[in-house]
Amino acid sequence: MTTAPTPEPAGNTHPAQGSDEPTVLLLRLAGPLQSWGVRSSFNRRDTGAEPTKSGVIGLLAAAAGHPREQPLGELADLTLGIRVDQPGTLLRDYHTVSDYRGRPLPQAGVSAKGIQKPTSPAKHTHVTTRFYLQDAVFVAALEGPPGLLTTLDRAVRNPAFPLALGRRSCPPTQPLSLGLRTTDMETALRSEPWQASAHTREQYARRLGRERGLQQPLHPGTIDRAATIEDPHGDDRLQDAPVSFDPHQRAFTSRQVRHTWLAIPTGFDHIDDDQPHGQADDPDHDPFALLGW
Repeated sequence: MTTAPTPEPAGNTHPAQGSDEPTVLLLRLAGPLQSWGVRSSFNRRDTGAEPTKSGVIGLLAAAAGHPREQPLGELADLTLGIRVDQPGTLLRDYHTVSDYRGRPLPQAGVSAKGIQKPTSPAKHTHVTTRFYLQDAVFVAALEGPPGLLTTLDRAVRNPAFPLALGRRSCPPTQPLSLGLRTTDMETALRSEPWQASAHTREQYARRLGRERGLQQPLHPGTIDRAATIEDPHGDDRLQDAPVSFDPHQRAFTSRQVRHTWLAIPTGFDHIDDDQPHGQADDPDHDPFALLGW
């Protein structure tokens, strides 16, 4: 499989391996659909309003080629901040499940031998409800050891496994990696330009102009965006920190966070989402190449 190399954005830095300065990897999490389950189970698959730590760490583990059974190691120690650049809208999907062989669906419970029995009376179609975020854009900041983050940055640009925004059916758009920053997490989130789509930014500019009684859009230098930052002294607790992704021993723990608002650059002068981010060299159909990997 041949893909075009993903160019590194301007301002991307590669810290020295022995540097004591804080280092942050910035990810742009955007796509037609995202789904970040927190309380999902059985027939109902919910999504949170923003990416979970387990979802983001899972994406990085997939990029680095880690099998699900492999211990998380240093990945579990990364701290996470999420900035909501474009909240998106909620989509409810009517979804049915059936056995392609025409067999009755199994029961939820299992026998003493751990084997699921078929439903009685036989049930061949099961209805589930699944929720997604449409057209959302987030900026994720991960702080940790410079060497690890440098490796993960390269992995995200050339992933070992297909990457997804919470569920396999939700591939990300490019660019995914915004590069490394030699600073602390909150400063990185505060400094990175607004990553919302061109349409959303122009809608905002037109609305702001109308609110000020102007006949043309108003393009301000900053905009306030909500953020959730991992903080041991935070006043909120989330149960989304992964301990193990092993299908037989999935486990999560809690983490402390704080919620805040950040005044960030709008980037009206130098961001143009209408420009392509890279094309594949191979003319044959290649899903990775179409995603810019």
